[in-house]
Amino acid sequence: MDNTTYHFPPELMSLLIDTVPLLNRSKIDVIIFFKGAGINTPLLKDLENRVLIDKTSINKYEIVRLVLTQLNELGDRTLKERREVLKRVVEFDSFESCWDSDRLKAKGLVNEIRQLINIKDSFTRMKNAKDEAEQRTKQEYLKRAAETQKLAQAKEKFKSELSELFIMKDPHKRGKLFEDVFNRLFNSFGILVKEAFTLTGDESEGIIEQIDGVIEIDGEFYLVEMKWWSKAVGPDEVAKHLVRTFNRGQARGLFISVNGFTDAAITMCKQSLDKVVIVLCDLYEFIMMLENKGDLKKFLKAKIQASIVDRDPYQKVNL
Repeated sequence: MDNTTYHFPPELMSLLIDTVPLLNRSKIDVIIFFKGAGINTPLLKDLENRVLIDKTSINKYEIVRLVLTQLNELGDRTLKERREVLKRVVEFDSFESCWDSDRLKAKGLVNEIRQLINIKDSFTRMKNAKDEAEQRTKQEYLKRAAETQKLAQAKEKFKSELSELFIMKDPHKRGKLFEDVFNRLFNSFGILVKEAFTLTGDESEGIIEQIDGVIEIDGEFYLVEMKWWSKAVGPDEVAKHLVRTFNRGQARGLFISVNGFTDAAITMCKQSLDKVVIVLCDLYEFIMMLENKGDLKKFLKAKIQASIVDRDPYQKVNL
């Protein structure tokens, strides 16, 4: 009803002008009806004076037409009053107070107004639902666009930071920054990350284990090891990561190397697949995936699938 009463449309205006006089026996009853709806305009006061004091010739229909026309013209200022007038009409049920000759006609007109409002309300609800759906679609589009832009920026930042690492001479500092760069990339794609951390012994042994990071994919946790070496990673370093993974029961392993892995390291990982899932990646794979505008989650899932299904932890995947 709220949208219908913002302004009385012509068909509703005509019905109200025909109906309100029938619901009220006398001209003063019409005035009281409008007062009861909260209307307190100079026009209504003037009409009241004309009816009670001046006794000028004016009928109930003229009073209703003048009042409702002014309510429409006043716009927002009389929105509350228009709503109340309509509410009082559609909720009217005291037809015994009408003149006998007006009673059936009044009932018919009130029912017609109720039906008109129901139809308009239905269209209003449908329009509101359509508007809300369009707004949701727009918001979802803007959200996806923002996420796409954010990912594009993250990818460019990743490649830019890698370029800086290639010319860095301090290997320890470069290795640490390498971990930070990758952890930020994981985070940009919404992959749960626990960044590098160390574990110390219970008997004051100092640091006994260092983990470069942990990621979560499809409910599985992967211990991440990253190496920026000038040569391929061999079996000795891979074995250390496998042991760290074995010691955590249900954990899996992800090893990222700048310059790949030796055949011996790859064979060791294949033989270990009976006990633990291990995935091997080199830096070039990530760079190509990003150059091709790939999705990091899909890339890692494809690598995981190759390791489990094809028993190939270092299989190259194309997305």
